[in-house]
Parts: sequence; C-alpha cells; structure tokens
Amino acid sequence: MKQGKAELGWRILRNAVLFGGLVLILFPLYLVLINSFKSLEEAGRNFFALPSGLNLDNYKELFTNSNYWIFLKNSFKITVISLILILILVPSVSYAIARNFERPYYKGIYYYLLMGLFIPSQVILLPVTKMMSKLNMLNHEGLIILYAAFSLTQGVFLFVNYIRGLPYEIEESAQIDGCSVFQTYTKIVLPLVKPMISTLLIMDALWIWNDFMLPLLILNRTQDIWTLPLFQYNFKTEYSFNYTMAFTAYLLAMLPMLIIYCMGQKYIIKGLTAGSVKG
Repeated sequence: MKQGKAELGWRILRNAVLFGGLVLILFPLYLVLINSFKSLEEAGRNFFALPSGLNLDNYKELFTNSNYWIFLKNSFKITVISLILILILVPSVSYAIARNFERPYYKGIYYYLLMGLFIPSQVILLPVTKMMSKLNMLNHEGLIILYAAFSLTQGVFLFVNYIRGLPYEIEESAQIDGCSVFQTYTKIVLPLVKPMISTLLIMDALWIWNDFMLPLLILNRTQDIWTLPLFQYNFKTEYSFNYTMAFTAYLLAMLPMLIIYCMGQKYIIKGLTAGSVKG
C-alpha cells in the first residue's frame, strides 16, 4: 500500500515537473506567435492576449520593405554548403582514424581534434577573427570553412567510436571481392553509419542556422552578407523598436529549423543511442 502511494506521488511529481518544463518552453513561442499577428498599438494594449483578428500586415511589410529574402538566401547558402563539407569531411576523416587507430600518427590526430571539445569557444574567437582577417576571408566562404572545421571536433569523436565498433570482417570480405578502399568506404561503411550521419547533419544544421557569434565577427562588415540572426540583432535599429515586426522575423526564422528538428528527432535519438552502444 505504501509502495503504491509512493509510486503515485512520484508520478504526480514527475508529471508536474514535465508540465512546468513544457510551459516554460512553449510560452515564449506562444508570445512570439500571437504578437506577430498584432499591430504595435494592439500589442501595447494587451501583450499576452490573443490577437483580435488575423492581421498579416507584419508579414507583408517584412517581405516587401526589407532585405529579408537576401538574408534568408545567405543563411540558406551558408547552412547547405557547410553541411555538404561536413558530410564529406567528418565521416572520411573518422574512417581513416578508426581503421588506423593503432598507428601513432592517426591516434595523435584523433586526440588533437578531441582537444577542441575542451577549449571554450570564447577563448578562440579573437584569434580566429584575426586569422580570417589576415587571410581576407571575412565573407561567406570563410564562415563556411570555420563551420566545417569546428564540426570536426564533435563529429570525429562520435564517428570514430561508432566506426570502431563496426565488424571489420565485412570490409575484409568486400576487399577480397575486389573493392578498393574508397569503394569499401562508400558502399559498405557509409550505409552502416547513416544514423550517425543523420544525427550530425541535423544537430549541425540547427547550430549553423541559429548561430549568432561567428557571423557577428566574420560578416558584420556590410549588410548585404548578413545572415538571419544578424538581421534580427539589428532589427530594433532599422524598425525603431517595432517588436511585433521583430517577433514576425523570429517566427519565420525558427520555422524551418523547427520542422527539420521535428522530422529528424528520431534520427538524433537513434544515432546518439547507437553511438553510445558502439563506443
């Protein structure tokens, strides 16, 4: 009897904590959504109330009277090209390290890349910015290279442990059948690491799309090369603190990543679970 009461009390406490967390997460999203459909005067009268009607003036003004489409294109370009580079670099580097891990050279590279996980990003921002300035790469191309480089640390850590857990006999059989190392990698290894690839791409897509600090340092020379986070950061100056317009911009910037995350959440969980088992 006492055990049943204790279990019931634990379930009530757990559900209350989960509900409180859900409210904390969804309430700001609720405010952003409802105020994007209000005029500035209506939002000033009652910030928390539902809009009186479906007012799309903020969306129309954002699409017609700003450079929103330019910033959207910049964010999309940087995110997609960075993910392509990450998809090429991280699995291939990890495969080379995992299958030659007993050699000091490859083990040294692995631990060298792993050191990046323990260095706070704030420590390297100033040196990185100075280096990119001297190389004349304060542009989209420079930012893409930085994203690909920074992704190697966490990506190699996840992939090396996963690949080392794969049975090497499958690769040996492919090589006996006449496959080269490249064919073995593309036809055997890559299909086996698809869960990890999905996890890495989704997590990095969320990071790159929403990142503010690196674009602020690398792309803040001219407005034409801004990304959406930089556009939102400078929004209050351009629109004289029109926060309903700002909420509209925030909502539209969040939607693509919310959709991608909801669609890919199972792959993230599957990939991280598989990585922990294989490691």
